[in-house]
Amino acid sequence: MKTTIDAAGRVVIPKAMRERLGLKPGSDLEIRYSEGMIEIAPPTPKGRLVKEGAFTVWEPEAGAGSVSEDEIVALIEEDRERRLDEITGRAGF
Repeated sequence: MKTTIDAAGRVVIPKAMRERLGLKPGSDLEIRYSEGMIEIAPPTPKGRLVKEGAFTVWEPEAGAGSVSEDEIVALIEEDRERRLDEITGRAGF
């Protein structure tokens, strides 16, 4: 997707991407620069989603801080989309 930088240096992340990633006003983001590329991403949560019976649950790493409900919801939604893509043969964005 294409976007622009405004006079204050702000970049607008398209609504569809914000919704898919669960980004809301005030969400933390990590910005990295490497080999001529700028990467903007939500911070990597410290833990993982694991299957417990019929449920997918969040398992934090030892010593990891708390994870917000929004981050957990975004991870679960991402996992659902990945599984749906696998089942239907769709390609991700």
